[in-house]
Amino acid sequence: MSNRRTVAEVLRTLAAAMAERDLPLYLFGAQAAIVWGSPRLSADVDVTVAIEPAIVDSFVETMRRHGFDLTFSDSEFLARTRVLLFVHRSTHMPLDVVLAGPGLEEDFLRRAISVDVDGTHIPVISPEDLIIAKILAGRPKDIEDVRSVVHERRASLDGERIRTILGLLEQALAQSDLLPVFEKAWIEEGSQHETQRAKKAHRKSKRK
Repeated sequence: MSNRRTVAEVLRTLAAAMAERDLPLYLFGAQAAIVWGSPRLSADVDVTVAIEPAIVDSFVETMRRHGFDLTFSDSEFLARTRVLLFVHRSTHMPLDVVLAGPGLEEDFLRRAISVDVDGTHIPVISPEDLIIAKILAGRPKDIEDVRSVVHERRASLDGERIRTILGLLEQALAQSDLLPVFEKAWIEEGSQHETQRAKKAHRKSKRK
């Protein structure tokens, strides 16, 4: 089974489980980056779900009935990371379920956008919030995703929201290295876009 077909199967099954429990969620991580313009593949699926601690056990049972097995069961790990690690039984694709916390993740949940991803309608983290999350993660592949999403979505991105949230996060975290990452991607991808437009205009003028 191809990677995209595997992702489609995982999302279809996940959507059925979420519909049964009526739990708010959003797709994030690499699969969301692909939705919003990053040209890469990923071997897993990441979602954030609003789950109260009291229903975690019954949620795990629902997931099991829908074809997802918990791969690591440890209450200490869950309390520390707020992550449930599943694998989709029929495709063997990992699924990481993050338990939504207060604040930023609640905001991301409210702003998630329903998207048809490989045949399944599922809430996806907005491109602005994905950029914020990727800059917070800060790994090289995350920054590359930021550049790709800015390149593809620059004309429709709410740049001021991104700047505002990153500025608030810098204050809360007592650091100053988040906004510069976005500004660098914004300027560089903007320059590249203008260069491409100029080349297209030049080619058109030569054909006249």
